[in-house]
Amino acid sequence: MAPPHFFLLAAEAGEADSSNAVMVVAIALVTLIAFVSVIILMLYGKLWFRAYMSGAHVRMLSLIGMTFRQVNPRVIVAAKIMAVQAGVGNVGSDAQSGISTDLLEAHYLARGNVPNVISAIIAAHRAGMDLDFDKAAALDLAGRDVLDAVRTSVYPKVIDCPDPQKSRKPTLSAIARNGVELRIRARVTVRTNLAQLIGGATEDTVVARVGEGIITSIGSADSHLDVLENPDRISKAVLARGLDAQTAFEIVSIDIADIDVGENIGARLQADQAEADTRVAQATAEQRRAEAVAQEQAMKALIAENRAQVVLAEAEVPQAMANAFREGNFHAQPTGS
Repeated sequence: MAPPHFFLLAAEAGEADSSNAVMVVAIALVTLIAFVSVIILMLYGKLWFRAYMSGAHVRMLSLIGMTFRQVNPRVIVAAKIMAVQAGVGNVGSDAQSGISTDLLEAHYLARGNVPNVISAIIAAHRAGMDLDFDKAAALDLAGRDVLDAVRTSVYPKVIDCPDPQKSRKPTLSAIARNGVELRIRARVTVRTNLAQLIGGATEDTVVARVGEGIITSIGSADSHLDVLENPDRISKAVLARGLDAQTAFEIVSIDIADIDVGENIGARLQADQAEADTRVAQATAEQRRAEAVAQEQAMKALIAENRAQVVLAEAEVPQAMANAFREGNFHAQPTGS
């Protein structure tokens, strides 16, 4: 039988092995945690520190979750920093943010252009325009270039009418009431109407409406000289028609850039009509001459027919006399009776 102190030594050895195992597991866990922390810091530490120093308040867990949600964290962080530095983002936690990290991620996952939307909001904020993130995101997802729309709203855009890139003719052709053609080239200054940007007509519609209005205004003028004397009457008449209704733009002004006198369409049409009338008269006279000739030939035929009948009648006279002699019906008249 083993002595009692042997069991005590064995128990102490078992406890030492258990504590060593626990120590090894604890060291392994600490090492693993440290390794994972180092990797996280290497991947996201710079972005998190940049956002922290800028006051964007993007949590480290949010950065890690973006990777699993297939969201580019650099785009989200850069957009949020832009918003915060411009004074249109959050200044506290995400719960108090007008442009939160979740909103940016949602727009990114919807295949929206996050930097373009943030730039548009900043530009609108600088210009004193009312444009929030929801409206800007809706415009972006609708296929509109929201940044260009804001710029056009701040700095009006000039559109050529007709558009040389889409039209085969460099000028608009219109005819006044006196028949003289005028060739006009106009420039339309427009600004974006953010309220009707979604569902509003595009630049092509504005150009088409302005061209139609110019042609109508010139067509209602009594003479081309009236248009040449006062070209602004065209602009005023076109602007008064409200051509920017239901479009994504607001027409600021319509300026006549160039106006030239073309052909005298009325005189040419009158000459063509006179020539046509002459040809009709000639055809009518020719028809009458042909009818007269035909009637003359018919009369000649009738005369020949009558002459033939006279010859036949003259031929029957001797035959009648001969028949009279044979039948004894022909008697000589006595002389002096």
